[in-house]
Amino acid sequence: MNGNYQYPSKDPMLKLEQEMRLRNFSPKTIHSYLYYNKELLRFASYKSPKEITKQDIKDYLDFLFNSGKSASTVNLTINALKFYYEQILQRKFFIPNVGIKRPKKDKKLPIVLSKQEVISMINATDNLKHKLIIQILYGSGLRISEIVNLQINDIDFNRRIIMIKAGKGRKDRITILSKQILENIDKYLLQWHPLVYLFESYEVGKKISIRSAQKIVINAIKKAGVNKAASAHSLRHSFATHLLEAGTDIRYIQELLGHARLETTQIYTKVANNKLREIESPLD
Repeated sequence: MNGNYQYPSKDPMLKLEQEMRLRNFSPKTIHSYLYYNKELLRFASYKSPKEITKQDIKDYLDFLFNSGKSASTVNLTINALKFYYEQILQRKFFIPNVGIKRPKKDKKLPIVLSKQEVISMINATDNLKHKLIIQILYGSGLRISEIVNLQINDIDFNRRIIMIKAGKGRKDRITILSKQILENIDKYLLQWHPLVYLFESYEVGKKISIRSAQKIVINAIKKAGVNKAASAHSLRHSFATHLLEAGTDIRYIQELLGHARLETTQIYTKVANNKLREIESPLD
């Protein structure tokens, strides 16, 4: 395979990209589907999509398995290939029927921070902008992609709510906003003067990148001395878990998180420790 291969001017992926945009796929899904379909062509020595065979698909997926790719990655690849070859190119083969079973996703429990660990992260952050990012991720349960896309006019200061527009699954939702965060937003707006997005880069009117927001959280984790493999998403996990431990109905938590299925939210019942603390060890 030639790593310097240049796709022809009539890129076979253009039709795929166009169709996904017409169907209102999220930018993240578009990027992933294009990437894994291009990787298949690269793996198959740059055959054209019309030349790809069932055996090429099997060999590629087998390669991913043997390379130690996660179940999520393999399943995402299968979805990407199915969409392109079945729906766009009208090829009459169904990916799971080529002889490879879909791997089951690892059922890992979410990493949850204690309230004190979150407070330590906030206190260890001097920059008001950075502090506010951490507070909203935890206090409102936002995803990292949602906080970078958050606009000033998405905040209802009177009702103390945030409107999340076209979150995961392309669905709008509403989540809560604490009084403490509102006070800090007021201070922040006076100090930083963002125009469109609540958190803007040094270019006026341009949002900060997801990578920048992630680095802010990781730096706070390190400065606070939190000894867990935590990330920005751990703050969202902590939001849900702490609400559950405080007695909030899980169906309300589902709405706040924007989960389509209650089963997704129920993972937090496995990490909420209010009931576990009531169980006595047989040694006691």
